[in-house]
Amino acid sequence: MPSAVKKRSVVVSGHRTSISLERAFWDCLRDIAAQRDLTINQLVSEIDAGRAGNLSSAIRVFVLRCAMAGAIRGEIDGDAAEPFRVPDAARLADRGQPAAQAKSDQRT
Repeated sequence: MPSAVKKRSVVVSGHRTSISLERAFWDCLRDIAAQRDLTINQLVSEIDAGRAGNLSSAIRVFVLRCAMAGAIRGEIDGDAAEPFRVPDAARLADRGQPAAQAKSDQRT
């Protein structure tokens, strides 16, 4: 079942802006922020500070990296799981290198 896109207003580094994300990404972002004892605005400001492109895309990539790191476990689409631990955003950003480069780095 596709997730509807929700547009919400957030304050990023003191400036109000709107962000469009699918419900599942908003849910995960809220859970990550809660785990880190941050508001969604604070977490989005952290993501914004380290982004290179579109903010909505940067948020999706951040959430995906958290999921790939096994850091997201919570209530998604009504399935409850155990509490989760969210790694530091800066460590996750280092994982953004292309797969070919990562394999090359492992061989050296």
